[in-house]
Amino acid sequence: MKDYIDSLNSPRFSGIKTFMRLPYVSSTSDLDAFVYGIPFDTGSSFGVGSRFGPQKIREASAILKPYNPILDIDVQDVLNIADVGDLLVVPGYIEKTYDSIEQELIPLIEKGATPIALGGDHSITLAELRAIARKTGPVALVQFDSHSDTGDLYFGEKYNHGTTFRRAIEENLIIPDKSFQIGLRGPLYAKNQFDFAVKNGVEQWSNWRIRLEGFENLIDSLQRKLKDTPIFISFDIDFLDAAYAPGTGTPEICGFNTFEAQRLMLEGLRGLNIVGADLVEVLPAYDSPGQITAYAACGIIFDMISLIAFSKS
Repeated sequence: MKDYIDSLNSPRFSGIKTFMRLPYVSSTSDLDAFVYGIPFDTGSSFGVGSRFGPQKIREASAILKPYNPILDIDVQDVLNIADVGDLLVVPGYIEKTYDSIEQELIPLIEKGATPIALGGDHSITLAELRAIARKTGPVALVQFDSHSDTGDLYFGEKYNHGTTFRRAIEENLIIPDKSFQIGLRGPLYAKNQFDFAVKNGVEQWSNWRIRLEGFENLIDSLQRKLKDTPIFISFDIDFLDAAYAPGTGTPEICGFNTFEAQRLMLEGLRGLNIVGADLVEVLPAYDSPGQITAYAACGIIFDMISLIAFSKS
């Protein structure tokens, strides 16, 4: 395994800010997994500023330690994992940014390392899925989000953070009847807003449904349906209630707390084949003085890494 910084001997407030103080590398040739940033927010429809999300998540992540007591695993004992920095983006130009993400990401994953992205707004996930599908084929999507992001056009345009997963289904990047959208809530533009995803077979668990039917039923469905399937996790920080994650561009009330998010991740996805993940929509300018959104984000990303390590072990 790689030489990692020991925070018992090196203060966590020192050094260059990589995620979890991981080594910074430019090549993934000997890695099992890698963290990278996509500082892009041109796809946002309301609050902008998530381009600064990756650096704030990295800053907050210095607090993390390598052992996950819930899964009983030390991620640094199991994984060769590093931070490869940020991919190039073109501010203001979403399709050029998609091209740039694909061109940079494809060589990084071709050796088999699992990518974990720090966003950025949710529009970036489409380019990630394009790159991953080149290697694995279509994947099962597990989307934690208060919004379905399956709109068709926004202001007459095909690409923004509210159209990502409609485009992904149209481009055959995900397997709809193996995919989940979890945590949907809030008022909608129209009654039929979820029809496209549902008609294509996506299993939707709204906040209301989860509360009525129970977390156990959702966890059972995830474990049963996703066995032996390549999975991409996409976690929009607005899955959490605004009380736990105020730093986001489109917050919704009546959401989930951090324990509930952790339980769904670590029980629902334990032992499954995760081939990629991202966490998006952290907007530091809207965060509280205590940076609770950034801390929630880095904790969730650590759980993603822990799940990858658990499966590998």
